[in-house]
Amino acid sequence: MTGSDGAPPTVIDTSRPHPARVYDWWLGGKDNYPVDEELARRILAVDGTVVRGARANRRFMHRAVRAAAAAGVRQFLDIGTGIPTEPNLHQVAQAAAADARVVYADNDPIVLRHAEALLHGSAEGSTEYIHADVRDPDTILRRAGESLDLERPVALSLIALTHYLDDAADDVYGLVKRYVDRLAPGSHLILTQVTPDLSPESMARAAELFRAGGTPFHPRTLREFLRFFDGLELLGPGVIPVHGWRPEPEDVVAQAEGVVPVYAGVARKP
Repeated sequence: MTGSDGAPPTVIDTSRPHPARVYDWWLGGKDNYPVDEELARRILAVDGTVVRGARANRRFMHRAVRAAAAAGVRQFLDIGTGIPTEPNLHQVAQAAAADARVVYADNDPIVLRHAEALLHGSAEGSTEYIHADVRDPDTILRRAGESLDLERPVALSLIALTHYLDDAADDVYGLVKRYVDRLAPGSHLILTQVTPDLSPESMARAAELFRAGGTPFHPRTLREFLRFFDGLELLGPGVIPVHGWRPEPEDVVAQAEGVVPVYAGVARKP
């Protein structure tokens, strides 16, 4: 694996929580700081589904990556990677197809540090990491293009990311479209998004806590989530709560604990 070709910041800001580190705490990781744990615990207190939701997101990613690989996709671009949690996307992809090429991108220096130490791919494929922000598609796609052939299908993974982006300030729909427009036909878009539809009161309280901690947070309705897939062909079973997307036995068991307020979907670019 190789890392960023730029000079990413080496100072980790521990004065404010970061979504990747909050998520790490929910997944039982150790790569977070007291400020992240404090926010993670406060959100868990108002929304008891968040730990189950984080785990459900990871399992969905595994299933969606395998689905893309089964459709013949051999290139993966994962933005908003987060702190490595095994099995990582490249491990799932390269288990399905040893020659799969994977590029990760995230903007948190702690993710870079761990990625350089832990994200090693198969001998046949490749695994790269870019230190960059999702809001800079030109940079991410230019540098991803050094490892991926953007003239061939790519699976673009944006797992649990879009709810941290604002409709207006970030032009979130336009941003996702800019990525998809640059990808070849046959590419896949893999998304999950927190929704207020299934737990409106707890989502409202969680959003307030995130925003008070300096992190934008935007749960979206089913109609709003579906907009991300405009012009694309949704794979069955379409957009559905995350546990129900092509569930495997572990997901069926998890469903018994209750629905988590997260939508999931995978679509193909025609």
